[in-house]
Amino acid sequence: MGRLFGTDGVRGVANADLTAELALGLSVAAAHVLAEAGTFAGHRPTAVVGRDPRASGEFLEAAVVAGLASAGVDVLRVGVLPTPAVAYLTGALGADLGVMLSASHNAMPDNGIKFFARGGHKLADELEDRIEQVYEQHRTGEPWDRPTGAGVGRVKEYDEGFDKYVAHLVAVLPNRLDGLRIVLDEAHGAASRVSPEAFARAGAEVVTIGAEPDGLNINDGCGSTHLDLLKAAVVEHGADLGIAHDGDADRCLAVDAAGREVDGDQILAVLALAMREAGTLRGNTVVATVMSNLGFKLAMEREGVDLVRTAVGDRYVLEAMKEQGYALGGEQSGHVIVLDHATTGDGTLTGLMLAARIAATGRSLADLAGVMERLPQVLVNVRDVDKSRVTTSAELSQAVAEAERELGATGRVLLRSSGTEPLVRVMVEAPDLEQAKSVASRLADVVKSALG
Repeated sequence: MGRLFGTDGVRGVANADLTAELALGLSVAAAHVLAEAGTFAGHRPTAVVGRDPRASGEFLEAAVVAGLASAGVDVLRVGVLPTPAVAYLTGALGADLGVMLSASHNAMPDNGIKFFARGGHKLADELEDRIEQVYEQHRTGEPWDRPTGAGVGRVKEYDEGFDKYVAHLVAVLPNRLDGLRIVLDEAHGAASRVSPEAFARAGAEVVTIGAEPDGLNINDGCGSTHLDLLKAAVVEHGADLGIAHDGDADRCLAVDAAGREVDGDQILAVLALAMREAGTLRGNTVVATVMSNLGFKLAMEREGVDLVRTAVGDRYVLEAMKEQGYALGGEQSGHVIVLDHATTGDGTLTGLMLAARIAATGRSLADLAGVMERLPQVLVNVRDVDKSRVTTSAELSQAVAEAERELGATGRVLLRSSGTEPLVRVMVEAPDLEQAKSVASRLADVVKSALG
């Protein structure tokens, strides 16, 4: 069996790859592994379970709840809430485990299961590996040790989770949003109620689009992966800015008053300077991945903010932040982690903090985001090559060195093997788009000839 857990939980096509049986079995296995690890020692365990609005989430939630309760875990069902809300409530309620059913920005047929440990933090890799191992040994015949009578878990609806999370979001803002008109695109996803409520309570005039989930329309032509509707709505309503989330609302991208995209790098840059001014940017450092735009690095250097770069993936950003005690990190895709107020990327919190900076300074989003110039970035995927040799090919190393000399200090080359497909990603940044395209095309040809 291949590894079930990826970088962001277990994902697949619901009812094909991710079945009710798998969801139930993994939940039982998780309960047993956490009991084995001592997490439940001395008390009756509790889990928080939430989901996004996908139709498949209804039966998968039922399977997860059944699995946990059958293993003696009491369950608080919080219903449709963002992933960061489930993480927050797991910590705030002192629960032993959190479970979120979502496939984030993926299309509607997919779904996923993500587990959170006590405190709302992602499960350690070794615990995920152990859950898989235990699941597999019981799937192939070994019976579970099951409680009976009063030992079975009890299931309760926890409707207060919505208000508790929204109140938390509004309470951590440095200032109110009065006077701002904001368009919110909720991707017909998990934040369709939460985000408009939070922005309105914080004082903003709110216009919502993509906030009518029917179980089938999540991420469908809207949200952070499809910004055209938001750009048009911001201009139409004369709004100060637009905020777009993905299906589980752990991402945030923005649109300025003229309908131009403001990506995760630019949002990070704005928040870094705001937090430094407030004295909350610990270590005077922001954490980003190797895929962050070179313009972000140059802007942080100019502003005197240190930058730590990690491998691609918000889990690596989070690991670096925790290890070094940094307060802010994120990705170009809009995963932004503000560790003082969230244990994971939180799109609603990110949007609120961005809006708060606009309200506090009286400056437009375009003006604030102008702290960094996004350099043209060209990405070419070279398929059907031996990606294992990307770091050992002398021919490729020589071609990269030549490209780097040509680009100088204001350009960058990054070659990266895909973690899931037989391909190599060639990324080139340069002050001029045509130069970036030319260098990327040339390097892609070398990758094909050297690794083909």
